[in-house]
Amino acid sequence: MEAYGEAKARIFANQTEDNYLVLNFDDEASVALAVECRAKIVPFSRKRQLDFGAYLCEGELVIKDEDGSVYKICAADELRIIGDHNIENALAAAAMCYFAGIEVDVISESVKAFPGVEHRIEYCGTVDGAMYYNDSKGTNVDAAVIALKALRENIILIAGGDGKAQDFTDLAVAMKGKVKALVLLGRDAAQIEECARREGFTEIYNEKDMEGCVQRCRELAEEGDKVLLSPACASWDMYKSYEHRGRHFKDCVKALED
Repeated sequence: MEAYGEAKARIFANQTEDNYLVLNFDDEASVALAVECRAKIVPFSRKRQLDFGAYLCEGELVIKDEDGSVYKICAADELRIIGDHNIENALAAAAMCYFAGIEVDVISESVKAFPGVEHRIEYCGTVDGAMYYNDSKGTNVDAAVIALKALRENIILIAGGDGKAQDFTDLAVAMKGKVKALVLLGRDAAQIEECARREGFTEIYNEKDMEGCVQRCRELAEEGDKVLLSPACASWDMYKSYEHRGRHFKDCVKALED
């Protein structure tokens, strides 16, 4: 991890005093990387108000300029992308744009209009009052845990695939209080099930394919629930890529709507 950080720091090694460096001030490791940077540091924070930079203030994304002027970008609940990590992404993007000279109203409209990226907690539709999300890019445990945190509760999770020799304990722990049912498919489904049961989770269903998973979720879901494909696994045991898997999931959801 230290070597990775050092490699990332080389990105801004040649910046000058006339440049800006946007950094997450909620992350100590990121801040430490910039100690010897000559550029003007533009911090962003989701957790605290800053004297300068981009931050979340009473539910609003704001930018404070070098002269102390404060500009509202938008309310956090106006973002179409969900999750605390995406609030941080929006703060970073807004800071980059502002200090590159883009007008505040343009930044505001763009941030509010951005629908997110395909296969990353992508909203796919609502069926019988339950919302369906495609997070096929969640190919490891950490990514799936982030998706669970973003959707918070009342989740029916579809997971499984090529587990890449991971330990799924952290996923099982993160499911507590958030996941109502776990629907599994793929080569290493049994490993996820074992970890889930070890953590006391028993509402588990195994299906042979994505069609079966989505149909099972429809049977289980109640109004207000969130059906989430976040496999915590690679797709290679059943699909050409995570994109292939995600699009198949979306096709299955569309078939429910039809």
